[in-house]
This record gives sequence, structure tokens and C-alpha cells, in this order.
Amino acid sequence: MGQRAGRALLLLLGALGALGVRTAAAQGRARPHSLRYLFMGATVPDLGLTPFEALGYVDDQLFVSYDHETRRAEPRTPWAWGGATGQLWLQLSQGLKGWDHMFTVDFWTIMDNLNHSEVMKLGALPVSHTLQVILGCEILQDNSTRGFWKYGYDGEDHLEFCPKTLNWTAAVPKARATKLDWEVNSIRARQNRAFLERDCPEQLRRLLELGAGLLDRLVPPSVKVARHAASAVTTLQCRALSFYPQDITMRWMKDRQPLDAKDVDVLPNGDGTYQGWVAVSVPPGEEQRHTCQVEHLGLEQPLTATWEPSKSGPLVIGVISGLAVGVTVLLAGVLFRTLRNRQASRAAPGAYVLANLG
Repeated sequence: MGQRAGRALLLLLGALGALGVRTAAAQGRARPHSLRYLFMGATVPDLGLTPFEALGYVDDQLFVSYDHETRRAEPRTPWAWGGATGQLWLQLSQGLKGWDHMFTVDFWTIMDNLNHSEVMKLGALPVSHTLQVILGCEILQDNSTRGFWKYGYDGEDHLEFCPKTLNWTAAVPKARATKLDWEVNSIRARQNRAFLERDCPEQLRRLLELGAGLLDRLVPPSVKVARHAASAVTTLQCRALSFYPQDITMRWMKDRQPLDAKDVDVLPNGDGTYQGWVAVSVPPGEEQRHTCQVEHLGLEQPLTATWEPSKSGPLVIGVISGLAVGVTVLLAGVLFRTLRNRQASRAAPGAYVLANLG
């Protein structure tokens, strides 16, 4: 990601709010955390990609970026900067320089095995190829860890490392040649496992210490239900406001029975918290039979909400306020999706989306 896009993402995530915050430790329960690195590059500069770029995330917070041209690790969040982090940043910078070299080696290995490098060697009109790598680890609620390491090539899943067996899984037949090449190198496989099972969790714990009070905070959502009536159908929209972390479950119930799952849209606010919403269409007059149930780490127990008819007189003011909020959310959504698509296009040109790691 270029610096301008990185700054825009940070501005969108905004300053970290503290209103209504409770930490997981204060509640007497842990929450899972993750450290994820995204590496990406292109053989021919296009879509803004250089030969190698790296982004690092703790949970959903971008904390470091690295560019092939500068060969430096740059902090992307306030808590990751300061005298106490000097040694950490030296290690990160050296580590990412190593990844820079390894990424290039892996890139050429994959292209050689697909005969994609011959065109470049012959000096023919270059065709850009892209490589994406996502790797990292999670510390789960029971304090166990889980590592992941995946490669995507030219917009498709390509290879995935299994630390337990030290083998690679080929997502497509054309990846088998590289799979066999890499499995011959048992030393590298053991190094990969050591990173996923030892180095990565240690680094994540260190970062969580630096971001203590921010990364482990829990901000419970407030929930509201709005009604939008049309001639033949009525839409109920459930909105969860100002919550952190990002993960949330929202579902509609009818007569206390869950309806088919709907996609939940989640977007960042400007203060470091998030908002989410999910809608359902109901026959006119059946609004009270429907309830919205919300589950979040910041809540002691699931929260339910129903639509309540307005009892106040100035309906027009309420409608205008609702429209203003709707326009604001829409504009925020367009901006966030534009940035997210820009990230996706850089990390995975075409229709490629890295598989869900959860």
C-alpha cells in the first residue's frame, strides 16, 4: 500500500476512543488476538504495486508498513512508536528485509514452474504477474495458538503451508510443481513452523503489551431498530453503534425463532469504533413479531431490540435526522469500500480474495 492510501486508512479508522471502554481483563475473560502480515508484489509495476510491499496488522489495526524502495519498516499507529519500541522496530525492519528477499525468490520459483519467467527472460512484451502472501498467527481465548501461511498467484489461491505436517497444500493443479520443490527443503519447512508456532506468537504478545488498554479494550454496542415503510413491504433495519472490536453477530428473530442469516455490514466510525447493520423485510403490521439479537464481546449477554413506534410529535424532525444519518453512513460506506477495494486490488488483482482464515 502506498503512503497516501495508508494515511487515508488510518484517518478512516481514526483516533482510538475511550468512552464506555472495558478491557477484557476487567471483565475476567480473554479475547482472541491475531498478528497478520500481507505481502504483495508485481513483476511489472501496475495497479500501484512495487516488486514488494508489506502490511502488518494486530487484530484489525494496521501497525507497520514496508516498501521495497525504502527498505524500512514504518509505524502506522501511535502506540507502535516511541523509545520502548526501538528494539522491536529494529527486529521488524530486519525481518521484513529478509521477507523482501524471500518473496522475490519465491516469486521466481513459482513463475519458473509455470513457465511464466521465460517470456521475461527473452525480452518479449512483459505480462505482469502478481504474488500475494498472508501469514501470521492467532492467540485464542484458551491461550492456545494457531498459525497460517497462504500464497495467492495471479488472483487465485495457490499454496498453503501446514505446520503440523510440514507440507504444502496445492490449491490448483498447476501449483503442484512448486509444492514438490518446497517440500524437498525440510530445513525451510522447520523454519516456517518455528516462525508460526514460536516467533509469531512471541511478537504478537509483545505488540499486545505495547497496545495494552487499546487493543484489549471492549466497547459494547448500543442497538437501535429503524422502520422504513413502503406500499407493499416494510423494512426493519437493526443498527449496532460504537462498538469495538470489529467482530459482531447480528441476527433477526421472528417470534423468538432465528430467521435465515443475513449479511452484516460493518464499517468503521471516525473514533476507532465500528458500526454494523442488518435489515429484514416484513409484512406491514408484523413489526412487533420481529426482534434483533446482537452478540459482542463487550456485552455480558446477548442484547435484543425491537422497533418501537414513535410517541413524540415532531415526526418531521425525526425523519430529517434519520435521513442525515443515512447519508452520513452511506458516504462513509462508499469511502470505506473504495479504500477496501483499492487494498484488495493491490493485494489481489482481478477477482481474487484471500480465503477466510477463520
